[in-house]
Amino acid sequence: MSVIKEFKEFAIKGSVIDLAVGVIVGGAFNKIVSSLVDDVIMPPVGMLLGGVNFKDL
Repeated sequence: MSVIKEFKEFAIKGSVIDLAVGVIVGGAFNKIVSSLVDDVIMPPVGMLLGGVNFKDL
C-alpha cells in the first residue's frame, strides 16, 4: 500500500503537470519507436528472410 500512499503524496505536491508531461513524452516516444521498427528495421529483415512482408502478418 505504500505505492498508493507515495503516489497520493506525489500528486498533492503539484507534480501532476510533470506527470502529464511524462505521459505525453512517453506516448510520443512510443510512436517514434514504432515507426522506426515498422519503417526502417523490419523491411531489411524481411528482405533478408526471402521477401517476407511483415505488414501482411
